[in-house]
Amino acid sequence: MPQPRWITRSTLLLAGVFAAAALTACGTGLDSTPTGSSGSTTGSAAATTVPTGSATASKPNSPQISDAAGTQLCDMIRPELSNWRVQGPTLGRIGLNAIVHEWALRNGGINAQVLADKAIIDRVTTKSCVDVHQQAIEALELSDLASGLVF
Repeated sequence: MPQPRWITRSTLLLAGVFAAAALTACGTGLDSTPTGSSGSTTGSAAATTVPTGSATASKPNSPQISDAAGTQLCDMIRPELSNWRVQGPTLGRIGLNAIVHEWALRNGGINAQVLADKAIIDRVTTKSCVDVHQQAIEALELSDLASGLVF
């Protein structure tokens, strides 16, 4: 007797995380020198930032994240808090990664910056929604949100 095939929400979420990770890995090559340029090709790698309003970063050379983008991240995390409490920290961390990837892609593809400085997620959420930040840390049993990211 054949077994029914069930695709659970956590399985789909896990597949989404892997798909986002694969897409992120494909776009990590940053070439700041245009083709045919007479400039040096051996220069140092320049950090790219997306200046979109007021900065939430307190660290030098960290990406500029607008207040609106910070609020958007909080709005994406807030409805998932109860799910994370029920599902537990392991599945919740997968959900956190999926949310952060989606948020970064929605806001100009800042995945490379988040990868370089995972603590930006803590700084953004602490500034925009300290209550959501604290509840997420408690639900996911983390010391900070950056330690739950596996980019």
